[in-house]
Amino acid sequence: MQKHPDFEFEIERLTYTKDYMQQLLEESRRDVKSSQENIRQSMADLDYLDSSLSYINILTNARFFEMARSQKEGLEAIQQKPYFARIHFQKDGETDELLYIGKTSLFHRETQEPIIVDWRSPVANVYYDGRLGDLTYQVREEEHKGHLFSKRQYKIEHGELKDIRDIDMTTNDELLQEALAGKADVRLTEIVSTIQAEQNAIIRAHLKQPIIVQGAAGSGKTTIALHRISYFLYTMGEHFPAEKLMILAPSKLFMDYIADVLPELGVGKICQTTFAEYVLNATGIKLKLADSNAKLSMLTETKIDDHIIWISRMKGSLSYRTIMDHYIQKIEHQIADLFEDVYIEKYRVMKGTGLKKLFLEDFAYMPVEKRIERIKSVLQTHVRRKGKELTFTLSRKYEEALDQALSIRDDAKRKESVTKFLDERDRRMPIIEKAAKTVASSYMKRFTKSNIKKLYRQWLTDPSLVSELTPNWSKEEQQTFLSAHVKEKWEIEDLAALYYLHAKLKGVNDEWKMRVVFIDEVQDYSEFQLAALKDGLETDMFTMVGDLAQGIHSYRSLTSWEPVKDLFPRATYTTLQKSYRTTIEIMELANQVLAQMEEELPLVEPVVRHGLEPQFHQSSSLDADIIGRIHSDILGRGHRSVALVCKTGKEAEQIHKELKSAGIRVQLLGEESDIDQESLLVVPSHLAKGLEFDAVLLTAFEEPFRDHPIERKLLYVAMTRPMHELHLIGPSKQMFLL
Repeated sequence: MQKHPDFEFEIERLTYTKDYMQQLLEESRRDVKSSQENIRQSMADLDYLDSSLSYINILTNARFFEMARSQKEGLEAIQQKPYFARIHFQKDGETDELLYIGKTSLFHRETQEPIIVDWRSPVANVYYDGRLGDLTYQVREEEHKGHLFSKRQYKIEHGELKDIRDIDMTTNDELLQEALAGKADVRLTEIVSTIQAEQNAIIRAHLKQPIIVQGAAGSGKTTIALHRISYFLYTMGEHFPAEKLMILAPSKLFMDYIADVLPELGVGKICQTTFAEYVLNATGIKLKLADSNAKLSMLTETKIDDHIIWISRMKGSLSYRTIMDHYIQKIEHQIADLFEDVYIEKYRVMKGTGLKKLFLEDFAYMPVEKRIERIKSVLQTHVRRKGKELTFTLSRKYEEALDQALSIRDDAKRKESVTKFLDERDRRMPIIEKAAKTVASSYMKRFTKSNIKKLYRQWLTDPSLVSELTPNWSKEEQQTFLSAHVKEKWEIEDLAALYYLHAKLKGVNDEWKMRVVFIDEVQDYSEFQLAALKDGLETDMFTMVGDLAQGIHSYRSLTSWEPVKDLFPRATYTTLQKSYRTTIEIMELANQVLAQMEEELPLVEPVVRHGLEPQFHQSSSLDADIIGRIHSDILGRGHRSVALVCKTGKEAEQIHKELKSAGIRVQLLGEESDIDQESLLVVPSHLAKGLEFDAVLLTAFEEPFRDHPIERKLLYVAMTRPMHELHLIGPSKQMFLL
């Protein structure tokens, strides 16, 4: 193969970059060591010198240590691959320059020349979006002009330059092709170098606005969400600490899958959690949730129960939020009725109606318990002032009365009168002074803290409450609802209401008050879940990515983007139709299933990459020999991650057991598994969502995929997991709706 004419020049440039990084690394390591030593010394000084100087020393060195350590870690992370691209670019009115683009920036200390430019910086946008020639790009809302002479991509492995390619928009992006042809487990971490123009537009879309992305299977939705976080922190980091950003992932398994990518993007401190885990942490409510996949399995294994679906769908609707609003109003009025006039001794110092108005109107923008706290402090201040006025007025009154008593001529009467006033004063004044201090606290004792779990459970089980709050439900619906909740069972559908009640009655603690939210697989959320989050967090800065075609929980979640657009009126809506994951042959087969769906979704366009035709292997029941043969053929073709996907969890357990006893190395993937790349992974279809593999064996023996919205989506999810090979194994193609 002919070497690129600039190969020697580029090797020199890479060596220079690595040497400079090495020099900085050694300094950073020395700085880390010396600041540690200084902290140790200052600590020792503290023992016999109680000096504030030692404290200042410790703090200064701790800060310096943190800086040195983060520089050291940053350099170590990119040492093996400092950059992946270069642009030859000239800004208007300036000299042209070669800018090398990598995962983080590096400047020469003396000259301040950029050695590496961060992929998130405005000028790097020219690499992702720019066609060769004259172009414009944005820096903080301002437009800049320039000329792009060339774009170049590098293949650097373990610090060695392997290949160089000059690209423009007319040549096919070979690096992308190569990345797509790679292994499933390396693709996520290498994605920065292959971001496409339409993905880049979403990553860099207006950061202070919500965004909704309908992205086809394999269009890079997760990648976009992760890179948007990275870009967000890079651009807005000083206003938004990483701890105030939250990724809501569909499962623990999925978080494990993306865990490697996040440090690569420099977004380590972000709150990564699932919706259920977030709600339970933010509310502090202790309860055991039923496995949400069990309901899905039940719906796919047996006849679908309309009552179960009605309750699930209703709990996710905005009309359920309206019911909760009416319930909250009822609770508020019960509390408001407790406000009575406030007295110090026999004197009224505040009217109950005034306090009631504060509670229901003036402080209505606050959660209920916060209003009560505010009213308590208003009352304390008011009572203190009134108490002072009262003691002052009464003191004067007694002084006047004593003056008059002293002027009585009759000795016996005068003595009796003076004694009477003195006794009365000495008895009443301490009572009034004490009451002025304690009356507010004892008055407020009538207001107890809400128990959210109890309140919600009461709504689920109290016939009179259900009948009062749902006047538009039929008697049969009310009865269905009540009988479904006789036994205490907590489901994911209940979390939106629990969180909403908590937010409205208690308020969300600062620790859990996230300011920016990224949701992957948002099609599995209900309208009420999104509305509750938006209300409780008091922000609409959400990045929401999903695919309605993969909405396997559509019995309780979104079936259209319209309600989400209504909830987030400031949001921009974008669609991604290109799939970068699967080959043309696999996608054409998956599109046959997509075309059968109720949602009007356009067919997915695979990026031009051919592979093996999906193969159908006829087998009336599970045959470990057939599975073993297909698996070893796949491995023989150089693929690594292989999954056997079946419809239900029950089937997955059965297949895992049989293959294991036949001596095949298998791993059954559960909600919280760590993936073992060496094994054949057995995955139920609902857990495969969001994951990708080099090859997939899709089986259906006793359990065909039925012609039902949920099952069509499960099948579509399963068919769009592989990058290179898809094998269907079952008695007939009809088992796969083909």
